[in-house]
Amino acid sequence: MRGLVAVAPLLLIILCSISLGAEDTVDVFTVGDSTGDWGYPSPYGHYARGPGYIRMSMIFDTLVWKDQNGYVPALAEKWEMEGDDAYIFNLRKNVTWNDGEKFTAEDVVFTFDYIKQHPYQWVDSSPVKKVEALDDYTVKISLNHTYAPFLDIIAGTMPILPKHIYKDVSNPWEFWDDKALVGTGPYRLVNYDKAQGTYLYQAYDGYYQGAPKVKQLKFVKVSDDMAAAALRKGDVDAAGVPPELAQDLKKEGFVVLESTQDMLCKLAINHKKEPFSNVSFRMALAYAIDRQSLVDSVLRGFGVPASPGLYSPQSEWYNPKVDQYAYDPQKAEGLLNEMGYKKDGQFFTKDGKILEVELLVDTSSERAGDLISQQLEKAGIKVNLRSVEYKTLDSLVGEWKFDLALMSLGGMGGDPQALNGIIGMGWSFASARYLEDERLNRLLSSQVLELNEEKRKALIDEIQVVYAKDLPAIPLYYSTSYWAYDGKVDLFYSKRGIANGIPIALNKISFVKG
Repeated sequence: MRGLVAVAPLLLIILCSISLGAEDTVDVFTVGDSTGDWGYPSPYGHYARGPGYIRMSMIFDTLVWKDQNGYVPALAEKWEMEGDDAYIFNLRKNVTWNDGEKFTAEDVVFTFDYIKQHPYQWVDSSPVKKVEALDDYTVKISLNHTYAPFLDIIAGTMPILPKHIYKDVSNPWEFWDDKALVGTGPYRLVNYDKAQGTYLYQAYDGYYQGAPKVKQLKFVKVSDDMAAAALRKGDVDAAGVPPELAQDLKKEGFVVLESTQDMLCKLAINHKKEPFSNVSFRMALAYAIDRQSLVDSVLRGFGVPASPGLYSPQSEWYNPKVDQYAYDPQKAEGLLNEMGYKKDGQFFTKDGKILEVELLVDTSSERAGDLISQQLEKAGIKVNLRSVEYKTLDSLVGEWKFDLALMSLGGMGGDPQALNGIIGMGWSFASARYLEDERLNRLLSSQVLELNEEKRKALIDEIQVVYAKDLPAIPLYYSTSYWAYDGKVDLFYSKRGIANGIPIALNKISFVKG
């Protein structure tokens, strides 16, 4: 147990009962999650994946937020641009930290200064030039240059920290004290069990947007195979469910949400070493993999093949005019021949050595790994398939200790700044970290500076064309996922995803306002 639950004053309880009515509150809402542990839910303690951010967001608020329709006020009740490179935020005056201290503009200024010294994994603060408090509840943020994704990627993603606590913290990554979880958000953490993968939150009834509708919020570990049964038994109120069970659950009275195609599965490639550094070899891999068969077999039809330009055909940013690399094993073999490989029986060889690669998968992608291995071996490339725990896979990819790896990442429905993170140096292990193409890097740098949407779209179209020619990683498919829940609250997918694009239907607004 980390932290004690504060008992709300009697008057506040009475007022909440009058305004909401007993029938409008939910005592406990339980969410099933197949992984369980996503790290300690402090800004510097959660894992660098969407579910980890979600856990943290229940405790910490940002300046702005998003609902299903777009931006909504959070700690800032309103904001406006000043010129092309500055923003004025008018902060709410009724906000307290969950330890009772007042929230002011000084906390915002402190947070931006603090992450310059202690980088936060989800926010690149380099576009920010200066942050100043114009008064106790007005903040001006000046940028070094125009920055189109500012509201999504910085103002709507960065959790604001309490100055009175973090000013004395020199190493926030190892700050696991209860005080690390003092936030302005709607919940406090009551219990976190790393081994069991469970979280228990208690509503902070002093929350500035009103006492949360859900009084206790739980996250528990439930496998994908058991999610539907757990829903039917009432052990959980919401969970991601296998697509083939979604319609049955809907007929049984559960609410079912179908995701947008924002979750990308890609083949990460160690392009820093031979033969993967050769674009012809990467092209051969692309021709050797049948993406449609992956959708049909692995996803059972619940998804679409990915474009080599990264964006799904469903996306507003999709460019159809990119090389598609239609499945063609013979073309793959031709490229390998041009590189000096010769077929010797089943596999290609060169200088007396069999062309052999290692493919890393985690337990959730073993089926896809098996099929890709078969396809590559059909094209003459021997594959050693290695299954590891997902954190190990992330670590090996991040340290460049791999050949090929299957990775899934969300965020493609968010602001197109996601391209910079996925292609360039933005998202550590999830990024291709590909800097070899100067033209591509110039385009990536230019698109985030462009405030005109039509001009920005043209740049993003060109990025997709160049990326598809370079193939530093190979997009494989977009999966369609489903959430089912019992209707106690209204879950939804946020427009362009939570924060920087997280495609998960667990926006905290659902638990605050129902």
